[in-house]
Amino acid sequence: MASLPEGALMQRAAAGLAYAVIGHLRGRGLGGAYGKRIVLLVGSGDNGGDALYAGALLARRGARVEAWLLSDRAHAGGVAALKAAGGTLSSVSTSSTTGAFDVVVDGIVGIGGKPGLRPDAEAALALLAGIPVVSVDTPSGVCVDSGEVDGAHVTADLTVTFGTYKPCHLLDPAASACGTVQLVDIGLRLPTPAVESLEAADVADLVPRPAPDGHKYSRGVVGLRVGSATYPGAALLAVSGANTGLAGMVRYVGTASEWVKRHNPEVVGDGQAQAWVVGSGSADGANSALAFARASGVPLVIDADSLRALNGPLGVPAILTPHAGELAALIREDRGEIEARPLHYARLAAKRFDAVVLLKGRRTTIASPDPDTPVRVNTTGTSWLATAGSGDVLGGLIGSLLAAGLAPIDAASAGAWLHGAAATLASAGGPVTASGVAAAIPAVIRSLPAVSPLRN
Repeated sequence: MASLPEGALMQRAAAGLAYAVIGHLRGRGLGGAYGKRIVLLVGSGDNGGDALYAGALLARRGARVEAWLLSDRAHAGGVAALKAAGGTLSSVSTSSTTGAFDVVVDGIVGIGGKPGLRPDAEAALALLAGIPVVSVDTPSGVCVDSGEVDGAHVTADLTVTFGTYKPCHLLDPAASACGTVQLVDIGLRLPTPAVESLEAADVADLVPRPAPDGHKYSRGVVGLRVGSATYPGAALLAVSGANTGLAGMVRYVGTASEWVKRHNPEVVGDGQAQAWVVGSGSADGANSALAFARASGVPLVIDADSLRALNGPLGVPAILTPHAGELAALIREDRGEIEARPLHYARLAAKRFDAVVLLKGRRTTIASPDPDTPVRVNTTGTSWLATAGSGDVLGGLIGSLLAAGLAPIDAASAGAWLHGAAATLASAGGPVTASGVAAAIPAVIRSLPAVSPLRN
């Protein structure tokens, strides 16, 4: 900010916001800005200034713009610009045209705001219920840094953010209040983030590729002690996730051996491995499977039943893959609290068990025990992925990446990305099963962009 003329960043943000509002109107089949009724909800911060300057641009494009001032400290320059462009100012109590607006622009509070909304903002939103909302930077009322919600907040159809995504755009439950998130580049120089999300190019750089002189052992051997007489399907699904070509060999040890090898003839039996996957559908054998794998001294993926055997750090690199209910039982917390604060509890569990924790959910959250490593949030996937056995596939997939040499945080986050992308691909025609997700993983890998020449 010090290197630019005063107000330059706000003008860039306002221009991006105005064009995003026009795009939103066009996307709803309403044409451009001309003749549209737009109401701005304006608080005291810079987000209110962004909204006012954007409103001035929209007014100059022929929109009828009305700003409801929710503070007596609204951005003075923005107020003057809106008035000069023909916009009007009012308050919640004086406006009588609430049902006639085409879009609401939420500029109530910005990234410095506390969770929740003041009563006047709640009243304004109640009057405008049912009208599509475009939020400036973040939906007002959510916690920007943690993704938590506490009290009333805006639920947006579109959130237009500037410079970079914020944690609340990635982390649930706040992310579910953002609607579609549109990023406007305003030329910021950014520090190392606390939270990040992989994109396709990042995953392409992480996916292991065979060396010219590679062989099946140098590419990594992943072992699985999963499944049971009660849940033999879990073994087949976990093996199908592991057997996607990312590792050189897959070993299976367990009661479903004949069934697994009938469907995957290349899978072999007991022997050494560079990583083990344990717990999925293991029922009564989960503790012994974990003890065996732990004694091998190689990295582990610990899922489902084997999670219950944990009581502290394992002494080997590990990835834990609980859903909220499993993590609640593991750390003796309420499931609802974990779903409300996934970032907090993923970090807490990673520190407690000295392991990478992959907390499954709509936005899977992946935390390292190293506090300086950014938490990763996976944004791929579809609600069709909420199906029995999908977690077994994920565990096997992550295990193969771990065996191939990826660091635990990379194996967990790349695995989650591929798993979600495969679900989206497989569900293009409708519902999908866990085996369908596994079958789609190789196609997703083949579709990844070329490896970046800057790969390090």
